[in-house]
Amino acid sequence: MPIDKTVQEAKRYGVMTCAKEVSLLFAAQRMVKEDVSALVVVDAGGSLQGIISRTDMMRALAEDKNWQRRTVSEYMNPEVATVSEEASIGDVASILIDRQIHRVVVTKLEEGRIVPVAVVSAADVIYHMAQGPSTN
Repeated sequence: MPIDKTVQEAKRYGVMTCAKEVSLLFAAQRMVKEDVSALVVVDAGGSLQGIISRTDMMRALAEDKNWQRRTVSEYMNPEVATVSEEASIGDVASILIDRQIHRVVVTKLEEGRIVPVAVVSAADVIYHMAQGPSTN
């Protein structure tokens, strides 16, 4: 299993984002269009602000019949599990297990801002496990 591969080497996709001011309806439509289970929330400068997941969306539905008029900022999680591009797949797996979460956001520091560059999910970890042993 290539658990020593860094997330930079292993990432399969980019990062799908939205602003915290957009409606939950917009966020739901974006999740469906992009076939993702979460959107990374960023400000106008691209700095990480939070994350909104399918579970957050379902919570909004359960709590408010007019959920589609609510904004992402009302339901997003501002405390995001992050890793650097140098973190290994094994590091990500440990974080996912320890924190009982489904994804981490890969970030880099850019001009004093924390900028998301990828999302690595449990499904991505399993994908790399299925690739077999590392050839290093």
